Amino acid sequence: MGGLGATELLIIGAIIVMMFGASKLPELARGSGQALRIFKSETKGLMDDDEKDAKHTRDATDAPATPVVSAAPVPPAAPVVEPAPTRSTLD
Repeated sequence: MGGLGATELLIIGAIIVMMFGASKLPELARGSGQALRIFKSETKGLMDDDEKDAKHTRDATDAPATPVVSAAPVPPAAPVVEPAPTRSTLD
């Protein structure tokens, strides 16, 4: 139930040869290689951009911060007084 074994890969390869023909396979492989190369260069470019943005953000946060002014202290709340129980007139 895991990956593909040798038998499965051979069957897939035979199907590809039958679909595209032996003459088209080198062209197909060349196109796939170019597409992968372009994809790799684009992802590397995106990662470099992310690193530059992270460095820029890190430099901006390293700037001296303005002091935070705290709010006035809140006075304690008055104690809660519960009413005394009353006698019921139904007794």
